[in-house]
Amino acid sequence: MAEVTLVEAVNLALAHEMQVDPEVVVLGEDVGNNGGVFRATDNLQQQFGKERVMDTPLSEALIAGMAVGMAAQGMKPVAEIQFMGFIYPTIDQILNHASRLRNRTRGRITNPLVLRAPFGGGIHAPEHHSESTEAMFAHIPGLRVVIPSSPSRAYGLLLAAIRDPDPVVFLEPKRIYRIATQEVENNGESAPLDSCYLLREGSDITIVTWGAMVHETMQAAEELAQQGIHVEVIDVVTLKPLDMNTILESIAKTGRCVIVHEAARTGGFGAEIAAGIAEKGLLHLLAPVERVTGFDTVMPMFRLEQCYMPDKDQITSAIKRTLEFA
Repeated sequence: MAEVTLVEAVNLALAHEMQVDPEVVVLGEDVGNNGGVFRATDNLQQQFGKERVMDTPLSEALIAGMAVGMAAQGMKPVAEIQFMGFIYPTIDQILNHASRLRNRTRGRITNPLVLRAPFGGGIHAPEHHSESTEAMFAHIPGLRVVIPSSPSRAYGLLLAAIRDPDPVVFLEPKRIYRIATQEVENNGESAPLDSCYLLREGSDITIVTWGAMVHETMQAAEELAQQGIHVEVIDVVTLKPLDMNTILESIAKTGRCVIVHEAARTGGFGAEIAAGIAEKGLLHLLAPVERVTGFDTVMPMFRLEQCYMPDKDQITSAIKRTLEFA
């Protein structure tokens, strides 16, 4: 098995599916000749040709519209949006067409497209390059929203997303594209969608997180373990549809919960999880649910970026406050 980074795992998954399924095509700005901004599609055009790895004009609305049309006719397009900050022109096509096509045709036509985008901050990018607006897509009925946090999950989840008969928004946390390597067997095995992953078992408190924040959360959990605090860590992975049962089972065991996400606080997906805990797990709680999030501001330029991003110390402090609640 090869040791690969998260972005290399994305490339492996794309190449595998293009090899075994001639209906899979890749399209987006600079995905072909340049291999994408982050090289997620590196060498794919050389392997599969320009008819299956297509460089498009600088028009996200066009990219989404092409993907919807292709998917409606039985193809499996994987459309890349260079940064999540450029994804908003796709919303008309994704909300009004991709997500509704199964319902509109009473199940006669599905829309098996994947909309990929690097998202989140932490790489000192300019404005419009550091968005974390996953909650917006999670609000749209008919869409899956998937966020991998490791190379193995990126590989397996992207395979599952491409094979899914309905549209999937696949958000890749670019801050951890190359932060670590992991052994990934290129065997075509998909990972289950719609399920949370239990990354670490614990009995004192549950931390619920996703994307790049998994990295800092695991650091905090490991540090606290040395102090005798046993933290259970859940990686949500698929925000929509949400596997609330796994979260509630953990809350029933620990009685305490901190939710961590990089996105702005107001209307963030953490609020949806907190509401679900209040509705179905309130009697298990020994303390209020706490959130560690980004601020209700635009992501700052690079000098202040780290002031915006939740860090290990903030997560640790929130855990200790929750444990100290009488």
